[in-house]
Amino acid sequence: MSQTVIDDVTAAPSPSTRWGLWASRDFRNLWIGETTSGLGTAVGNVSLAIVAVVVLGASPVMTGVLTAAAWLPWLFIGLPAGAWVDRWSRRGVMLVGDLLLAVLFGSVPLAYWAGVLGIGQLVAVALLSGAVKVFFSTAYGAVLPSLVRSEDLLEANVKLRAGESAAEVAGPGVAGLLVQAVGAVTGLLFDAVTYLVSALLLTGVRPDEQPPPPAERRPVVREITEGVRFVVHDPYLRSLAGFGALANLALNGVQAVQTVFLVRTVGLSPAGIGMVFAVVSVGGLAGAAVAGRVARLLGTARGLLVCMLVVAPLMFLVPLAGLDGVPLALSVAAWGLAVAGVVAGNVLAGSFFQGYCPRRMLGRIRASASTINYGAIPLGALLGGFLGAALGTRAALWTMAGVLLCSGLLLLAGPLRGRRDFPAALGADA
Repeated sequence: MSQTVIDDVTAAPSPSTRWGLWASRDFRNLWIGETTSGLGTAVGNVSLAIVAVVVLGASPVMTGVLTAAAWLPWLFIGLPAGAWVDRWSRRGVMLVGDLLLAVLFGSVPLAYWAGVLGIGQLVAVALLSGAVKVFFSTAYGAVLPSLVRSEDLLEANVKLRAGESAAEVAGPGVAGLLVQAVGAVTGLLFDAVTYLVSALLLTGVRPDEQPPPPAERRPVVREITEGVRFVVHDPYLRSLAGFGALANLALNGVQAVQTVFLVRTVGLSPAGIGMVFAVVSVGGLAGAAVAGRVARLLGTARGLLVCMLVVAPLMFLVPLAGLDGVPLALSVAAWGLAVAGVVAGNVLAGSFFQGYCPRRMLGRIRASASTINYGAIPLGALLGGFLGAALGTRAALWTMAGVLLCSGLLLLAGPLRGRRDFPAALGADA
């Protein structure tokens, strides 16, 4: 089996200064661009849900369909996307993705102002943008080892996730203010503009990557099979993929009904919803900030277990919001701490993936694992929506918290139990 050129490429050395990765122009551009588009996405997610529920009067089932549509493409194009991303420039994939997302989300306010916006267009935008994000997410997860050294991957992921979390903190509040001031669809226009900013900054990023020449490419089906086999045969990747699928099933069941729950059960205004999501997102910022410290104190594997096992019990407090004698602040605080555990765990797991897997196959391996993980998201969203309609949104939230607890037990039963750290990188010859 011939080895492609991309294996021999060495990641650009990170500047050895007290500024760390901030001294790298490529990393700064990537961080600023992704943080900016992350802010737009956070605003857009809240705005899209509010447009569906408040402007178009969507039911819990329809909000579940809307959430599912954004993730459904992973089931159909996730695996081939990994093989294609390994053949193309990963930065180029991200650049095209940003431009397409700007067009898709910009179409919603245009349709609204023209008086033709319907729930069908929202579902179509969610579905098409989800397809674009399959390629973008796969390329984004695979490009980082071409920008920084292996020993800097944890620092890079901490900084990138901290930026994303900061955007998630500010985004819901900004969305709530925009909705109150100028209407719900304005947040989607804001989202479109941030994708254009991200695309502009990506033009200044120069990853040290070289896709394999056409002569060294093999049939796509064979390359897909290699990525799937790698995940299925590796006990660590297999365990993380199974855990991620069950956790995503639960978390997106929550997401499918959370806006309906806060509007119709708790009785919050759009601005109040934005503030709740902003406070909850502070947990994400805290989780990203402490991920490196958790890894040093507990070890990467043990730290992941601790982060994930504190999530499920706290999620049982979220449905208590709105009950007599239970302060809303208690549920929101528990929600925020749960998000902190998820984000810190994601940073540790993401850094492990990038350093553990052969770089020439990283797109395929990540796509294989992500198809398992993200393929559960539309199922969770639909399940959450149907449970919300059949049993009520509060009962749906409690059910999803129980599923999340099961996912933590699944992770505990895997090969991470008893380990302090993840194993070392397999190397290019794996």
